[in-house]
Amino acid sequence: MLHQNYIAGEWADGIAVNTDVNPANLSETVGLYASADVAQTERAIEAAAQAWPGWAAASPELRFDCLDRVGSELLARSDELGRLLAREEGKTLAEATGEVVRAGRVFKFFAGEALRLGGERLASTRPGVDVEIYREPEGVVGLITPWNFPIAIPAWKIAPALAYGNCVVFKPADLVPASGWALAEIISRSGLPAGVFNLVCGPGSRVGQAIVSSRHVRAVSFTGSTETGRRLAGELVARGAKVQLEMGGKNPLVVLDDADLDVAVECAINGAFFSTGQRCTASSRLIVQEGIHDRFVAAMQARMAALRVGDPLDPETQIGPVVDESQLRQNLDYVALARKEGAAVSGGDLVEGKTRGHFMAPALLTETHNAMRVNREEIFGPVASVIRVRDYDEALATANDTEFGLSSGVCTTSLKHASDFKKKSSAGMVMVNLPTAGVDYHVPFGGRKGSSYGPREQGAYAREFYTVVKTAYTRA
Repeated sequence: MLHQNYIAGEWADGIAVNTDVNPANLSETVGLYASADVAQTERAIEAAAQAWPGWAAASPELRFDCLDRVGSELLARSDELGRLLAREEGKTLAEATGEVVRAGRVFKFFAGEALRLGGERLASTRPGVDVEIYREPEGVVGLITPWNFPIAIPAWKIAPALAYGNCVVFKPADLVPASGWALAEIISRSGLPAGVFNLVCGPGSRVGQAIVSSRHVRAVSFTGSTETGRRLAGELVARGAKVQLEMGGKNPLVVLDDADLDVAVECAINGAFFSTGQRCTASSRLIVQEGIHDRFVAAMQARMAALRVGDPLDPETQIGPVVDESQLRQNLDYVALARKEGAAVSGGDLVEGKTRGHFMAPALLTETHNAMRVNREEIFGPVASVIRVRDYDEALATANDTEFGLSSGVCTTSLKHASDFKKKSSAGMVMVNLPTAGVDYHVPFGGRKGSSYGPREQGAYAREFYTVVKTAYTRA
C-alpha cells in the first residue's frame, strides 16, 4: 500500500516513493510513502490559504469537537500506534506507546484551549473610549517536525495551530513518515473542512524549503538541527514571517556530594540513555562533585552493564536501536573522538541483535573536561560525558558554559543548592532530582541561547506563537 499525501481534503500520490525501514530489522519495510514535489506543496499551501477565512471564523465548539475526536482516537489506538512508532523509530514499545498517549492528551488539552481563548477590556485614558484586546489566528502555518518524536512533536504543533484558528501545512521527517501519516489520517476524519489541514511528505530541501519560501505561510514552527534552524530563521525573518525554533541541547545534570546516589544514577541513566539518547533534552554532560565522583561512576558502569539493548518490541528491551546508519556512524565517531581527546570510555560498542539492526551499547566518557568537543557539540545518541568538579560554584559555572540552554538538572538534598540552581541555571527548563528529559504537556517547553528561538511551545503559552494580538478602540 502506498501512503499518499493529504492536500485540500483529498489523498494524492507524489512524484516519488519513500521506503520506511525498521532500524531494528533492516530487512523489514514499515511502509511506502508518497513524496511530494514543490508544486504539490504549493497546492497544499494554497488550499490552506483558501480555507483559512472560514476556519478562522469557525466556532470554538467546532474546533473543540474536531480536536477532541483526534485525541480520543489516539488514546483508543495507543497500543497499535505505539507498535508502529517503535518499528519505524526504534524506541522501546513502552516509550513509543507512552508517546502516543502523550499526543492524545495534547489534542485533548488544546481542544479545551479552543474554548478558553479570552481577551481583555480596559478603560481608556480618554473619557468615553473603550479598549478591547483580543487574539486572532496568524493564518497559514507551516509545521516541520523531526524524527525522534514522530507523533508527539507533530501533535504539540498541529493541535494548538488548529485550536487557535490557523490552517496547517505539515511536513513530517522524511526518515520516519509512518507515525506522522497515521496522525494525519486520523485528523482527516475529524470533521475539519477541506484545506484546513494538509500533509506533504518529502525531503526538507524540497518540501520544507517550499513551505519556508511561500508568501502565503505567515508562520513556521521548526524542530530540528541548529544549523538548519538558523538558516530557516534568516529566510523567514527577512520576509517578515513569524518563526519558532526548537534546536539542539547539551544538557547538564549536576550531581553534588550530598545527592542520594541511587536517585542520581537513575536520573542519569534515564536522561542520558533512554530513547537511545535521541532526545534534545538528554543528559549529555554529567557534572559530578569530586566527593561523590568515583562512587557515581562505578554505580553508573554497573547499571549500564545490566541494560538490555535490542528489539524495541521485546518487553525486556530497555534501549532500542539507533534510528539509522548515519546517526550510528556519528555516534561511533564521537566515541572515537573522545578517546583521541583523552577520555576513558566504558561501553559504546556495537551490539549484535537477533536481527540485523543499528544496535549500540550506551557509552560513558570519563576523565573529560568541558572544553572537549564531545562536551561542546550535540551527539544525539546514547553517549554521556562525566566532568569532575570541586564544588557547587564550579558545577554551576560548568553547567552554564555551553552555547545551548534547553534543559538542566541537579541532584542534591540541599534546599539551598536546589533553590540557587533553579534561579541561576541558564536553561529554559530546570529539574531537581529528576532526569533532564521528560516534561509535562500542559506547561511551556523551550530553551534559551542556541537551543530555542521564538515563543514557547506547549501549554497555554503556545498561543503566543499561533495568535496575534489586536487592540481595538471604540467611542461609545
